[in-house]
Amino acid sequence: MSALICGSFAYDTIMVFHDRFRNHILPEQVHILNVSFLVPDMRREFGGCAGNIAYNLKLLGGDPLPMATVGDDFGPYADWFTRCGIEQKHIKVIPGNFTGQAFITTDMDDNQITAFHPGAMSHAHENRVTDAEGVSIGIVSPDGREGMLEHAAQFAEAGIPFIFDPGQGMPMFDGEELLRFVEQASWVALNDYESQLLQERTGKSLEELAGMVRAMIVTRGAEGSRIYADGTCIEVPTARIEAAVDPTGCGDAYRAGLLYGLVNDLDWPTTGRVAALMGALKIEHHGTQNHRFTVEEFGERFRENFGYSMF
Repeated sequence: MSALICGSFAYDTIMVFHDRFRNHILPEQVHILNVSFLVPDMRREFGGCAGNIAYNLKLLGGDPLPMATVGDDFGPYADWFTRCGIEQKHIKVIPGNFTGQAFITTDMDDNQITAFHPGAMSHAHENRVTDAEGVSIGIVSPDGREGMLEHAAQFAEAGIPFIFDPGQGMPMFDGEELLRFVEQASWVALNDYESQLLQERTGKSLEELAGMVRAMIVTRGAEGSRIYADGTCIEVPTARIEAAVDPTGCGDAYRAGLLYGLVNDLDWPTTGRVAALMGALKIEHHGTQNHRFTVEEFGERFRENFGYSMF
């Protein structure tokens, strides 16, 4: 059965400034800011939450079914997903629009200045969950505002369990809307900062929110993650990494691990560890879709990290 992945596709243009922003941006002059950065290093990566989650779930041997709206420039991304063997029948091209675009400039202190153009993502609501067949589980990840609202409601109406993953889309919603998402979802996945923001906006504690869903998953970076389920809190350790190269997309890789565990009826401690290892494998590579492994290699690294077999 397929996992329907609602969210964004984007091209990430990543540029490296071989200096520090603080040497060129003067705090007392920000009201007349006019700066230019020479960026000798630049690369273009495939990105977007739905694209990243689908890529990672496919690596695990899952059956991802991404649902998104993209622009006329989607051709290279489509070719890449064809080579990856990922289904694209619910990726809709919106004529006259660009696919989402992120332009990220990083300095030598790892500070970032990012400009994001949503493009066709703003038309996400033109796709409907009910258009997809054979779906056993879903996820609502960052996307166009109306698309996120409507897809969550459609999952709930269809009786399809889904993960609510607000991510960087959380600021688009007020407390009432966020609470509605939680009420509709089966699971909620957040990072530590997002969990604090969700509590502030809804006026409810994490324990109260966790009691409204089957599980609340909170990632905490290098400190691992916590899964609140069945009235208990499960501490999930991180997996060992060879080198922390690029954290971009680690959250999406983690969520692919969650989907894999849920689809395969793994227990929460194992599901959390699968997700943690996915994040670790991603952080060892630049970009969000440049890491590779076989299912057998993943299983071996899982045993090395956690001392038992996931299969």
